[in-house]
Amino acid sequence: MTDDSDTLPEALADEIRRRVFAPGLIRLTQTLTRQGQPFRISIRPVRIKGQDLWQAEMRDGTQSKTRNLTEPAARKGLEDILAQTGKRELHLVTTEGDLHVRIGKRGTPLVSRGKPKAAPAAVVPAGNDRTKRQPLTNFDSAPLLRVLGIAAADGTIRASMRGKYDQVNALLRALEPILPETPPASFSIVDCGCGKAYLTLALHAYLTQAKQWPKVTTLGIDRNQGVVESARAMVQALRLEGEVDFQCADIKDAQWPQTPDLVMSLHACDTATDDALIMAVRTKAQRILCVPCCQHELHHALVGGGPMRALLRHGILRERLADLLTDTFRAQVLRICGYRTAVMEFVSQEATGRNILIRAQRGLRPGLGEAIAEYRALKEFWGVSPYIAQALPPEEA
Repeated sequence: MTDDSDTLPEALADEIRRRVFAPGLIRLTQTLTRQGQPFRISIRPVRIKGQDLWQAEMRDGTQSKTRNLTEPAARKGLEDILAQTGKRELHLVTTEGDLHVRIGKRGTPLVSRGKPKAAPAAVVPAGNDRTKRQPLTNFDSAPLLRVLGIAAADGTIRASMRGKYDQVNALLRALEPILPETPPASFSIVDCGCGKAYLTLALHAYLTQAKQWPKVTTLGIDRNQGVVESARAMVQALRLEGEVDFQCADIKDAQWPQTPDLVMSLHACDTATDDALIMAVRTKAQRILCVPCCQHELHHALVGGGPMRALLRHGILRERLADLLTDTFRAQVLRICGYRTAVMEFVSQEATGRNILIRAQRGLRPGLGEAIAEYRALKEFWGVSPYIAQALPPEEA
């Protein structure tokens, strides 16, 4: 006798079938663990050479496979998804609204629903005929993408790198509002914790090729000697010597430009993000783009009684609260230091859990009394001294 205690209720399965093959589908994703490895499969609509298809992407651990399916094959694939058992999560995004199903150890599905999207017209078919222009399609980026390993030899985006390609485009779009409207005589960039230099080199190419800026100098900083050597090899392959350089150093010890036009820090772990922000403030960088990564500084420092005791008792809630507070302190300190600051999502939660972006531009009078008062109230309420306070004058820290 088969145990079907954790299969989806038929009414819920029928709703998913209807919505996947109705107009307005954006994406269906199911995640689970298979043989000890995370396994994710997603289905989304695509239009290729005038034909409406469904693109299925399967990620098993670090391996990724993509197939374009006709409707009969897509229906069969959906039935395979719905037939899965065990702990899993299913997330359906359509213009009709979101549907999230979580099935835990007990097998009972927990269902939550989101609001409809603004309009079906917002859905842009994906695939070879995608009409939405991305920053990296505004110039011949194929040589760059091949060197970065994002594109194959024929220039097509590798399935396993589609997420990285989309993230780089999203970050370039996020930068656009704080870039100069007219080409500057020169523009200097510092990328702190540059890692494999995807955005470092993509931004340099975008500014010099798509925007035709006459002089852009870019510096990438990372403590990992291996990734620095790899980045330098890509500079040679792209013939960017003299324009792009990489240093193997801690952020605090690197040789910075006197006043950078832009400082970036993407997924620099823990307080490395703060080190980048502190150095940006101290060098009076004109613009800052920051995507924080893991944050542990406040996790164990948080204390609280009364109603806060219940919140801090649970590790996952404490962790998320610490993340939010850390980024709140960062944004507030930047305001105090004279930066107009915005905090936003730059990609969907599905693309990456670390999708918070802090964007800042100099333009406020430093030391605004309201900003200082808000910072001190937050600090006193939680009884913490955030690492980012090193960017403040002693009397305000």
